[in-house]
Amino acid sequence: MGRAMAGRHDLGIRRRTGRLPPLIWTPTAIHRSLPDMRIVFMGSGAFGLPTLEALCEAHEPALVISQPDRPAGRKRQLTATPIAAFTSEHGIDTIKPPNVNAADTLQAIQRAAPDAIVVIAFGQKIGPDVIGAPARGASGTMNLHGSILPAYRGAAPINWAICNGETETGVTMIHLADRMDAGDMLGTRATPIDPAETAGELHDRLAALGPELTLDVLGQLEAGTLNPAPQDESRMSLAPKLSKSDAQVDFTRSADQVRQTIHGLTPWPGVTVQIKTSDAVTSLRLHRAESLTTYVHDSDPGTLIADGIIAVGDRQAVRLIEVQPPGKRTMSWHDFQQGHALPVGTQFIDRPM
Repeated sequence: MGRAMAGRHDLGIRRRTGRLPPLIWTPTAIHRSLPDMRIVFMGSGAFGLPTLEALCEAHEPALVISQPDRPAGRKRQLTATPIAAFTSEHGIDTIKPPNVNAADTLQAIQRAAPDAIVVIAFGQKIGPDVIGAPARGASGTMNLHGSILPAYRGAAPINWAICNGETETGVTMIHLADRMDAGDMLGTRATPIDPAETAGELHDRLAALGPELTLDVLGQLEAGTLNPAPQDESRMSLAPKLSKSDAQVDFTRSADQVRQTIHGLTPWPGVTVQIKTSDAVTSLRLHRAESLTTYVHDSDPGTLIADGIIAVGDRQAVRLIEVQPPGKRTMSWHDFQQGHALPVGTQFIDRPM
């Protein structure tokens, strides 16, 4: 099953950057690393899919728990989470409780008799009874987080790492604790952040780090060599949940800061600007940009000063690489200009008019 599935999680990073090697897991490594354990997997988002697939390479998890189906899309049709869709396709025993801490859910977990519970992007707060359900108690319940903790605790660590200009990030496996993402650390894997990649692409690369780290930690748990380490609270930072109101960019900031905002908010919530010409105002979503820190100009921030080049703060500029008009696909700036031909002097307004 796993050999066929691996290709579905090709890394989002653009091959044309040529800067970051692909991060993959291999079935042979999985079979060497994973002990014969009964595992309950809790997850909802696509971030956990590579790890779930890796676990399935060795043996089927005893139970998978995901969030209930929810309305999605323009027609608001009930849609399964990426995890639940995967388990339905492959016939894996799955439940979707609205409350993971309810008595019937706890009983289902106890019947599965797990040696370990692996939690990735699940979306519900897990109570102490569930945390303590594995045969080894709470020491057998672990969560994979998308940052090198204690940095970026919270719901949007990948986005904030890019927005804040970090050059490195990674994933951390921790024990669950009462405070969000504050449990003892069981292992980390780090990777550089490419200036050209978006949050969506970094999400895929970090997800690909999950299988090897998870299998390593499970192996240590089985061998009795796990060595939890407390987090350094003095280095703690937060990554609060994003909303549509965050989908803005400030062209008065430096070129690097503008690029980081665009990439950090792509694909969601996205950065949408208003384009003001002599006869109309239209919107445009910005997907990818390049910093031009040595491009000196005297124009006001937000002004188109050359083909695809916008003036920003500190007399710097950014070059737009990929954009998306309303109702259209993402396209290169060159392709966009073929149909619009915005003149030099066009104003890009970073706040709704």
